[in-house]
Amino acid sequence: MARKTTISKEMILETALKMLIRDGYQSVNIKTLAAELGCSTQPIAWHFENMDEMRRELAVFAEKYAESRIATEAANAAETFENMGRAYVHMAIYEPNLFKFLYLGERPISKPFTAASLSKGTNSHELISGIAAQTGLSEIQAASCIRNIVIYSHGLATMIATGVLKLDENEAMQMISEAANSFSGKNN
Repeated sequence: MARKTTISKEMILETALKMLIRDGYQSVNIKTLAAELGCSTQPIAWHFENMDEMRRELAVFAEKYAESRIATEAANAAETFENMGRAYVHMAIYEPNLFKFLYLGERPISKPFTAASLSKGTNSHELISGIAAQTGLSEIQAASCIRNIVIYSHGLATMIATGVLKLDENEAMQMISEAANSFSGKNN
């Protein structure tokens, strides 16, 4: 008798994320997910009360994935706010379905932002302090730079992910660099 494969919650979420990135959020349902996993729908039902719960957990899982990708590109504090912009744009170019899911209202968990909250994240104080120390900006100016690059890069990435703007990666990265330099006062 063949040994049964155990389908873990992590496997389900990883597969759902892969489908979301490849095919878009609308492609993730219990039947397509089970087919992708090569199992019946039962393991999904064991781990999640319903599809709404699975989608909420997928949103959290996708957010952690995106944050880790952004953190990987952020090498040091002085370059971090520019690299945050680069990471958004990279996601829009290479994983537009994930970008749309997380940042364009497709996920079941929404987070309305305020202008002040854009520069207040998990490690924002260290980031702001590091940028200020390495650039000579005040902490208020560094926070403003973070807010501005997030708004600028989000707009640029949104235009790319939705197909409104066609740019190659080099053009997009040059635009992010110019914006980061402008926001930090390096062009003055």
